[in-house]
Amino acid sequence: MPEYVRSDPSMWQAVYADPSVPLDRALVRQIINDQRRLSRRWLYPIARVVSRVLVALISIVKRVLPFRWMPLHTMDVLCVWFLRRFVSPDAVDLLIRHFVVETNLVNFIIRNTPVDMEPVTLRPEKLSGLGDQAVVEHDVNVYDVLIALDDVKLAKPETLDFSQLDVPPLDAERGRRRLLRLDIQTALCFMNIPFSMALTVEEYRRAVHSIRFDDSFLEILALVTDDDTFRHWKLAGMSLWMDSNVDVPRMVYRHALVCEYAHARLVKLAGGAYPRDTDVAFD
Repeated sequence: MPEYVRSDPSMWQAVYADPSVPLDRALVRQIINDQRRLSRRWLYPIARVVSRVLVALISIVKRVLPFRWMPLHTMDVLCVWFLRRFVSPDAVDLLIRHFVVETNLVNFIIRNTPVDMEPVTLRPEKLSGLGDQAVVEHDVNVYDVLIALDDVKLAKPETLDFSQLDVPPLDAERGRRRLLRLDIQTALCFMNIPFSMALTVEEYRRAVHSIRFDDSFLEILALVTDDDTFRHWKLAGMSLWMDSNVDVPRMVYRHALVCEYAHARLVKLAGGAYPRDTDVAFD
């Protein structure tokens, strides 16, 4: 009897080829390359536990000593230094890109609703642009636009404004010598520690909770564009669920993917096709 031959497909090849993923193929490849790093396989499981335990301990002690343990400027300097010396350029590129993509989403909502708010300006193009309290500003922008939308009727305007959906060339300082080249998820685990130290308890809670507004933004985009596709990416992350004791790096990573999916959908609505061949640099 002839031996039954099974296919031995590659998970990564299937992810790359998946036609349902709306992202540019170059971006998908960049994400896959980052996920295949040795640090993601071997260091991330350890860093994930260590980070969560340390952040939990910091949060407990901060309830007794409720003051800022570290100036925000120091946090910025530490994080930028860490990204320059220990994180892969691909991961840095993805991180900078997220700030631009989320700003594009926020501004799309501002431009297409009668909200009394000026477009936000957080669109860093260089690694150094992640300083100057960019992380805090990034979270605050989410709250500002949601609060400004109070009592605003959400409906598709006569003409949608698709301006500023571009992602400019990003400088992840690929020519800089690095001691390690960590993946983005492992990097987020380590960066979450000084972040929790620099923020007050309430500031940290606010920052973590901002991720729960992903479903809110997807619903707003669905209403403004009259496109149900955005609702497909919701994960029942209700904003009324108040819980900051969560796996923050994991939530941040999913948050970044949701933003990329939503952004790609807007680009398709603007141009009639998903972007598939954008130039991108690789490590």
